[in-house]
Amino acid sequence: MLAPREIDEYLLPTERRVIRVRRHWAFIAVDIAQTAVVLLVLVVVQRLLPDTVLGDNIMFYLALVAVLRFTIFTILWWIEKLVVTDKRVILAEGFIVHKVGMMPISKVTDLTFERSLGGRIFGYGTVVVESAGQIQALNRIDYLPRPEEVYEALSELIFGEQGKTRATGMLARPRWRR
Repeated sequence: MLAPREIDEYLLPTERRVIRVRRHWAFIAVDIAQTAVVLLVLVVVQRLLPDTVLGDNIMFYLALVAVLRFTIFTILWWIEKLVVTDKRVILAEGFIVHKVGMMPISKVTDLTFERSLGGRIFGYGTVVVESAGQIQALNRIDYLPRPEEVYEALSELIFGEQGKTRATGMLARPRWRR
């Protein structure tokens, strides 16, 4: 099967999912703007040039390339998911080449929360996860929606008393098994 596996299939039966989220839509905002600008420029150029079959075909195929590029970036954004369980942090991404990065919660030594002006306006932020002197696959997670909730849940899992966290699955749908 070509489609990547559902991220819940990577979880162990003993794990409890706390957070499941995809990056904020602002992650693809630049791609949205670029596609809109390219399409607008193509429409203006089309209006200014004389009508010819070759010109129409070139403009059509350029617009098609712009829309296909945007579609690919949107699919990649849609497929990428972040899951935090009571034992690890997992990031699954990619369509053709599917990549799953993982960091055990027990290895995390420090958390940093960042929020830019754009993040405050649109509701996203960055969480920087550090481990004992090692660069991990998940050291910087950008464009997280509701980052305060994610940061608090991670903090509670990492630094809270074992087995007594109040993180109850925010941002996550109930987990089910087949």
